[in-house]
Parts: sequence; structure tokens; C-alpha cells
Amino acid sequence: MCAKMKRCVGLWLLGLLALMGCERSANAPQVLRVGFVPAENAQQVIQNAQPIVDILQDRLGMEVQPFVATDYTGVVEALRVNKLDIAFLTPASYVLARSEANVKVVLKSERKGSPFYYAAIITRADSGIKRLEDLRGKTFAFGDPLSTSANVFPRKMLSERGIDPVRDFKRILYSGGHDATVLAVLHGKVDAGATYANSPDSQDSAWMRYLKDSEDANKIHAIAYSEPIPADNLVINGNLDEGLARKIEEIFLEMSRDPKGKKMLRDLYQIDGVVPATDKDYDSVREAFAVAGIQLKQALKKKQP
Repeated sequence: MCAKMKRCVGLWLLGLLALMGCERSANAPQVLRVGFVPAENAQQVIQNAQPIVDILQDRLGMEVQPFVATDYTGVVEALRVNKLDIAFLTPASYVLARSEANVKVVLKSERKGSPFYYAAIITRADSGIKRLEDLRGKTFAFGDPLSTSANVFPRKMLSERGIDPVRDFKRILYSGGHDATVLAVLHGKVDAGATYANSPDSQDSAWMRYLKDSEDANKIHAIAYSEPIPADNLVINGNLDEGLARKIEEIFLEMSRDPKGKKMLRDLYQIDGVVPATDKDYDSVREAFAVAGIQLKQALKKKQP
């Protein structure tokens, strides 16, 4: 091959590589949109998420926009219409998102070395309610309709005892968040409610977190805990650039190994770290939906225009 032809071929290859690079840049987002489920007051979630947003912006060199929906289903809907690139989801939210949106679960939470947590049904210690059967004729607070520990698994627990909330409860309240449920029970707005516990011994629980006064916390009593629930997770929109997705995953894994990163995760969702996750990890949540008699698509349909 003559020198002139070699130069032509070389220039052609450089041009092709440049075009490929431009194409990759065009596919990569200029802004990373991150969704957070409102496990508590949305403003508090945004505040707790900000240090993590700052780390993502610094490490990725791009703008990061946090988004907290008014309810859990809102985050799923945002994923479905490609308005989010990554999102923190509850187990039940993930199961719904997996059925309705192009998402992949990549990481799940760990708390004290365990990738599981529990649903807890709570009441005031002085209520006289000792077991699930005592809830008949009482008022009850679920959390968000798509909350795993504050709706799906508690309904499964009740169903297994032959209790139908619509038929057997005097009144049902949807509080919208774990903090609101705990306060509703504490102040007697409802006789009992459903929330989360990170261990089945009341030592690391929603009421211990939100009731800073130990005297108030001791007024809350758990009458039942669920089976272990696979932990909440981080999902990636399937349309996100693969290289960027891998970087994001590595950033969160590094945070899990760093004391400052661990504190940020703990402040956000009481997470100590994250580990790799697969879709199969959430089969027990799909089973809980079925036992509880909750139709997956009904919740999302209510959010669509």
C-alpha cells in the first residue's frame, strides 16, 4: 500500500472514530435525573439526599437533578415515561417498575450486614391489643399504597390470619409515610398501623427513629413482624449509557466502604451500604402481592392521564 493511500485510510479511520465518539456523547445524558421515594416528608428526603447528589455531580462531572414524588407510584411513573435515569425504590415499587418500565435493579441495601428488613404492625403499649386478631373493629393506618412494609406485607400478614381490612377494620387511613404512621399511632388517631423495622426486636425501627424522646418510643409496641423482606434498591433506566451506569454503580459501592459515605446513606434511608442485586431477589415480594390480593397495575393506572 502506497504512503498516500495509507494516509487516506488513516484519516478515514480517525474520522470514523470521531463520529463514533460524537454518537456516544449524543446518547449520554447531559443531566442525570435521580428519583427518591418519599419514605418520610419529601422535603426531609431532599435534604438528606443532597450530599449524595453532590458526590454524584463531582464524580461524574455533570449536573444531577434529584426528584422526590408525592408518593411511591410517582417515581415508578417517572421511570416509565423516561423522566428518570436512576432511582431508589422500595421492593414493591421495584416489582411494579419492572413490570411497567425498562429498568434494571443493580444494587440493594444492607443494614447491619443484612440485605433484609421487616414489616411491623404497631399499636400503643396501653391499647390492650396483643395480637393481630384483636385488630378487628379497630382503626388502622397503612403507609403509602405501594409501600412494601407499610402496606403489601402487612396485608399479607393479615390475610394469612383471615383478616380483611375492608371488612374487619372500623376505618382505614393511608398516612403516606412511616413518620406519619408512627405519630398517628402515638397520638391515638388510629388504634394501630403498619411500618418498618430493620430488626425484629424493636431496637432499630421506625418508631425508634422518629420518636426521639425515649419515653414516647416506649409507648409504641409491635404486635407482629413479617418474614424477612428483600431490601430496597437502586435501579437504572435501561436507556442509560452503559458506561455511565457502571460508574454510578461503582460510586455507590465505594460509598458503602467509606465511613462518610455510610453516614450519608444512613441519613437518607437508614442504609449502611449496598451490595449487588438481581431481579430474582424480589420473587418473594411478587408472591406477597398475590397473597395480599393487590393487583400490580391498578396503582400505576391511577397515576396515568
